[in-house]
Amino acid sequence: MKAIERLLQEKLVIISRGIPTEKLLKCCEMLLKADICFVESTFDHLLPDPIADNVSKIKAMRRAFGNRIHIGVGTTLSVKEVQAAYDAGAEYVIAPDTNLAVIAETKRLGMASIPGAMTPTEICNAWDAGADIVKLFPADDMGLHYIQNLRGPLPHIPLMTTGGVNPVTIPQFLSAGASAVGTGATVLKKSLIEMEDYESIYKLARTHQEAVELWKKENIR
Repeated sequence: MKAIERLLQEKLVIISRGIPTEKLLKCCEMLLKADICFVESTFDHLLPDPIADNVSKIKAMRRAFGNRIHIGVGTTLSVKEVQAAYDAGAEYVIAPDTNLAVIAETKRLGMASIPGAMTPTEICNAWDAGADIVKLFPADDMGLHYIQNLRGPLPHIPLMTTGGVNPVTIPQFLSAGASAVGTGATVLKKSLIEMEDYESIYKLARTHQEAVELWKKENIR
């Protein structure tokens, strides 16, 4: 099954931002234990070399977990980053914006494209450029009613919401019309990672996954 098809089934992506490689691997173990298999590793553009940093993390995850985990990159702002992600073993490319060159390179390399957009015009432009899913960002600023209104004229465009996603809002976003959701800070909490409290990270991850599973049980026949 292609990553994008699996994502539309699983519905939950966990976003890793600024986590050291060894601790990230421990976090990924907890995510897999919680039955979560989609991880987005973001480019950190405050670093001197964000590409080298993220490539090393992607390769480490791929070595450690093989095909058990679906690895994507996030905050992808350039064609060079897309190529580096592909070479390192990423399967999908997520961005906060709609960059036509980034979308084109992602599709040329056979990866799934999830660009970011906010307005109906931006969403349609991203879809027309080849996006597989459009990330609605920041979803919490726009609200559930906005998502519901988008589904009227644009039911054919799958949306992934990020921003304000947690166990309480996951079923709300999915019921409003989101096809998937993404979150980082509500699972991979900085304080827990610093303390190396991976059991608490597992419990948070499991709570998020259970919210997805309960929604699917009640809404998918």
